[in-house]
Amino acid sequence: MASSPSRLSREYVENGTIRKETRPTKEYCTEIIIVRHGETDWNALHKMQVAERLAREPKISAIYSSDLKRALETAQTIASKCFGLEVVIDKDLRERHIGDLQGLVFSEASKINPIAFEALMSNSEHQQIPGGGESRNQLFERCTSSLQRIAKKNKGARVVVVTHGAVIEMLYKRAIRGGKAGGVWNTSISIFELSDGDKWCIKLWNDISHLKESEYLESASGGSAST
Repeated sequence: MASSPSRLSREYVENGTIRKETRPTKEYCTEIIIVRHGETDWNALHKMQVAERLAREPKISAIYSSDLKRALETAQTIASKCFGLEVVIDKDLRERHIGDLQGLVFSEASKINPIAFEALMSNSEHQQIPGGGESRNQLFERCTSSLQRIAKKNKGARVVVVTHGAVIEMLYKRAIRGGKAGGVWNTSISIFELSDGDKWCIKLWNDISHLKESEYLESASGGSAST
């Protein structure tokens, strides 16, 4: 079950430490709005809601997305509302590759391939999954390097990144050393600020205030298991 969305409105987290102030984005910083993709069974309404919210934000310079369909469709919906921006595809924003478990329903995976499932559930950060699946460390290095590249290319700007649950949890782990994200809502918005000196802070985390229809909140919850 995902954790409740929360704002960091009077504090920010930098390299694992909570600071008691907020900072505007400066020319040496990049503000990155992280969006978890929408699910296919309720995408029309909720993708549009997140797109309309971001269209009202201060100018967005670029939109990046995983190349996987569920993320790319969400990114394209956002792009259509943000002054005709083109979506830049970055394969390093993909969800974790889970090897022989790819395409299986989570509840059935342990029966179909118990060895691969055991590897998936392992507490080891270095445990890879049979069939070419990534370890948590490999995922961490891939997606944090991607965000660092995006920040370097867009200094002083605000950009959107649409990606997946496990990826966002790893980005949280990079910003808050030793922290656990506790689940990420579909079409949630989190705002990261990356600055010179390899500094990361979180200005907003897992916010879903744009999802006004309360009856959809339960279906919006999720985590890395639902990608």
